[in-house]
Formats: sequence, structure tokens, C-alpha cells
Amino acid sequence: MKHFYSHLVSIESVHIELSYLDMSDEEQKHLSDLSESNLHHMILNAVLSELSHEDKKVFLRQFHLDDHTGIWRFLNKKSNNIEKLIKKTGEEFIKKLHEDIQEAKKK
Repeated sequence: MKHFYSHLVSIESVHIELSYLDMSDEEQKHLSDLSESNLHHMILNAVLSELSHEDKKVFLRQFHLDDHTGIWRFLNKKSNNIEKLIKKTGEEFIKKLHEDIQEAKKK
């Protein structure tokens, strides 16, 4: 699924690493879906933490409409470092997932 931040954060490397684990396709898909969902929630939490109560309402309205252009126009007006925050949040989460996958490979 394409999210407003998809051009900044890609979880594809996690999907590839999961494919090397000894598990069924169904289990791999489940873990991939969980990973994407957790990443999505972490990024939304990071973005929302930067916004005022009223700005959260505006953001969530645009998010609900899936208006990527409007979301970015709004976020860039409200925060100078929002892209950097999203990238950092995504990179930290993906790094942790890779560490967990490497640990699982050892077992």
C-alpha cells in the first residue's frame, strides 16, 4: 500500500530478509503485514507528536481523504523537519527489525 511517506521509507529490505527465514509463506506474509502496520503506526505517532491538537484534526482529515499532496503541503507548513523525522523513525524501526531477524536466524 502506498502511504504519504512511501517515498521516504521502504520496508522492502525486511520483506527480503523474512523470505530467508524457515517459515511458511503464510507466516512470512503475516510478519510482513505486522511489520508494515507497526511502521505505519510509528510514523503516524511521530508526525502527530509534532502537531497541535487542532493541527492533528486537519492532518487526520487529509489523511482520511488520502490527499498526499495536501498532507505534505500541510506538514511542511507546520514543521521544518518532518521529512527528517519520518526518515529517522522509519530507519530506526527497520534497523531493529533487521536485528530481530538476524537473531531469529541464529536460532
